[in-house]
Amino acid sequence: MENRKNFFHLHLISDSTGETLISAGRAAAVQFSHCSPIEHVYPLIRNKRQMSAVLEAIDREPGIVLYTMVDQELAALIDEGCSSLGVPSVNVLEPVIGTFQTYLGPLSRRRVGAQYRMNADYFARIEALNYAMDHDDGQMQEDYEQADVVLVGISRTSKTPTSIYLANRGIKAANIPIVPGAPLPQALLNAKKPLIIGLIATSDRISQVRGHRELGHVQGFDPGDYTDRASIVEELKYARMLCARHNWPIIDVTRRSIEETAAAIIALRQKLV
Repeated sequence: MENRKNFFHLHLISDSTGETLISAGRAAAVQFSHCSPIEHVYPLIRNKRQMSAVLEAIDREPGIVLYTMVDQELAALIDEGCSSLGVPSVNVLEPVIGTFQTYLGPLSRRRVGAQYRMNADYFARIEALNYAMDHDDGQMQEDYEQADVVLVGISRTSKTPTSIYLANRGIKAANIPIVPGAPLPQALLNAKKPLIIGLIATSDRISQVRGHRELGHVQGFDPGDYTDRASIVEELKYARMLCARHNWPIIDVTRRSIEETAAAIIALRQKLV
């Protein structure tokens, strides 16, 4: 029998970028594997006219409504509008703010998009992101001493996306490919500051990922060896040997999401740095 999924409309209303809502909505929706959300995202909703248009859109395609709204009058409009339409609505941040308020006392003030203020942390994230892009795939090898983390691993062990995710947490991360027979940069071996971590995965997983990626035109490159499991096993042995030789910790990314890999790296930094 054909496996069909049901779909539902998920309306995400925010007075800021909507990123918090998107993450919350997807985290909840993924728990219901038999249904898939059709997302409708409404960012930067800050007046009654905009809210009226959003409620009309919900009326056309009813579904679950999640929102984050600092303005209490606009929040009330959502609750009243959704109630009249017969659709559920949840103010995602309000229970969390209520818990904080119970513990910490009254709010100082409500601020739209406060988490995106251009403070020192914001600029640190931008600097880390620029560093990750400049030092992707073994580029700009002369200043690894400035890195917080350097990820090493054979091709398709999620080095680049993990580096970018860490950058969004303000962590400067470079990544370097491990290629059997090719020495690692001396600048990396001389670096004292960064935490160097090896990323590995099972040969089956790497072969599968490589098989779904287009390969660049590299002189002398053998696409057969690239996806061949026996060759990948040898690459992984070489990578493990390098990490053992230099006493670098290893993280197996086979069953980890990028977020989970980054969390493991952050935990290692807190333990070892």
